[in-house]
Amino acid sequence: MNPLALTQSQQSTPSLPGTWRLEAKRAVTLRPREDGVLRIAHGRVWLTFDGPHAGPANDSGDRVLGAGEQVTVRAGRRVVLESSEKGVPAYISWDFVSQLRPVRTPRLQAVAQSWLDLQLATGLGLRAAWRLGAALAALALGSLMPRPAARNECAAT
Repeated sequence: MNPLALTQSQQSTPSLPGTWRLEAKRAVTLRPREDGVLRIAHGRVWLTFDGPHAGPANDSGDRVLGAGEQVTVRAGRRVVLESSEKGVPAYISWDFVSQLRPVRTPRLQAVAQSWLDLQLATGLGLRAAWRLGAALAALALGSLMPRPAARNECAAT
């Protein structure tokens, strides 16, 4: 196929941003390193999971998903995908599943951190109280002090 024909065929075929196109009569094998979600954006896809299968005894690991459906694929599990509609490509997307793990803090470290926080808060509170007392004292002393008499002198002409 020459480059011009390739360009024309790509332009005449619609595409969906953020997806991969799975041509009819083609198969793709996925073996993700991290858990993820496989979503079907357009068309129908036939999935075959490798065992062991957790379903009923007759579960061979096959699934058919249509547009808007999704399946979670665990890390290291192999799945084969192919478009299940004759002559119609499917569009798929893959999103990694974030794996947040709680951070465990030893009990003694949690107590020590709380103690440091309390010390800091106490120090800041005492400093604020000292500044407030100084400002109130200055205000009180300023109101008790006599004010200098204003001079009203006129210039002689």
